[in-house]
Amino acid sequence: MSSAPTLAAATFSGLGVPTHLAAVLSERDITTPTPIQQVTLPDSLAGRDVLGRGRTGSGKTYAFLLPLVARLQASRRTPRKGAPRALVLAPTRELVGQIEAALKPLADAAGLSTLVIYGGVGQGPQVRGLQRGVDIVLACPGRLEDLMGQRHCSLGDIEVTVLDEADHMADLGFLPSVRRILAATPADGQRLLFSATLDAAIDTLVKRFLNNPVTHQADSAQSPVTKMEHHVLHVDRAQRVPVLVDLASAPGRTMVFTRTKRGAKVLAKQLNQSGVPAVELHGNLSQGARTRAMDAFHSGKATTLVATDIAARGIHVDNVALVVHADPPAEHKAYLHRSGRTARAGAAGKVITLMTNDQVRDVRALSRAAGISPRTTVVDGVKHPMLRTLAPGDRTLVDGGLVLELKEMPAYGGRGGRQGGGQGGGQGGGQGGGQGRRQGAPSGNRSGGPRRKPRGSGGGTGAPSASSGSSKGGSNGGRRRGGGGRTGAPAAARGGSSHSAASFSSR
Repeated sequence: MSSAPTLAAATFSGLGVPTHLAAVLSERDITTPTPIQQVTLPDSLAGRDVLGRGRTGSGKTYAFLLPLVARLQASRRTPRKGAPRALVLAPTRELVGQIEAALKPLADAAGLSTLVIYGGVGQGPQVRGLQRGVDIVLACPGRLEDLMGQRHCSLGDIEVTVLDEADHMADLGFLPSVRRILAATPADGQRLLFSATLDAAIDTLVKRFLNNPVTHQADSAQSPVTKMEHHVLHVDRAQRVPVLVDLASAPGRTMVFTRTKRGAKVLAKQLNQSGVPAVELHGNLSQGARTRAMDAFHSGKATTLVATDIAARGIHVDNVALVVHADPPAEHKAYLHRSGRTARAGAAGKVITLMTNDQVRDVRALSRAAGISPRTTVVDGVKHPMLRTLAPGDRTLVDGGLVLELKEMPAYGGRGGRQGGGQGGGQGGGQGGGQGRRQGAPSGNRSGGPRRKPRGSGGGTGAPSASSGSSKGGSNGGRRRGGGGRTGAPAAARGGSSHSAASFSSR
């Protein structure tokens, strides 16, 4: 295993990256390789199988995209119809989209074509793209396997295969599908596995599919991010939503995490009712709804994103000031991945966990497992000075919050779903959904430039308690689905404490 606690300054060209690809990065002010890029690029550019671990935000995406593009360009092959030359697998649609956005300029510079494949949308454009011939496919496992089963896609010409967020694939139960996909690629092709954590869960993939891999890690599994502050706010259960409203109404972007899809939906509604422009992101939403939610957050129309672990995996948004665990996660890997939404690429950020009396033991165990020593503060309400320390600046509320039409997926995915939406948590419930029914969710923001109400820096928000979630209105605009469809077992049923986010709707 190779590790790199201290690395000398290097350049992309010095590591072997072709000059024209390094120039693409330079145009985007990316000139210095990150540690994970420095340790992996020499081996991956040379064609070796690589197992790489680096924290979220450490630069893993370019660590596998650069060698992928460079090697495809060097081989100078023309893709056959329905037979791509390279494959990138990722667990969620949002992550696939973000990887494609980073890849496109590099692919254009190299004269390579790309195609994204995932569920939740009609498969027609994806099938037509495959039939035209494409160099690089970026895909979620369910829809890709469905198209393979329909003989629209063959992996027999794959030269490079990348598995991003390998540990999360295992956590979501994707390993059987991933194994079948990898088995369909040539045994002598190059394979790159990258993740924020590497553990026993992916050993089966490594042993079966990687040939004499080189393992690199740029930091230890529990190494702290230097500019990331960790805090625990010990609050009464009735104060959770008012405290969240106060934190989220401060300047800057905030990401709030819940354990369940229903919890994300309910909490986003409560924040909007309290005047915080918020959007939700979870697996029950159609692809169009998820795209509109992320666009609103990127553009600043929404200052707060309320998300589940699965839906937000791999999402990159610049300048996230706060990450708030409204529900402490079930295990430390989820904590590290959630927290990685802030303090990215050397920026500073704060991570806050809300803890009630019945969660003290779980949060302490979580902190030990994650290798952090958070500062714990007992907060008795929105007047507590620690809230201003963590989120300084005037609080700003907006009448009615933000209203977006976010339509949910059908309960069982698209027509004739081959997988019955069983993997919907990771990809929106419709991975293998045959024809992938279009949702037709209305587009646009109906908030019409809401009137903003600046608040002085001295007072609290006067936010209603969590019981306001039962009133009408809110941000969703779509039909209610009895708690967001099949949300999966509550945390308590899996052996955790009884602090599932579903409690936001009843307390």
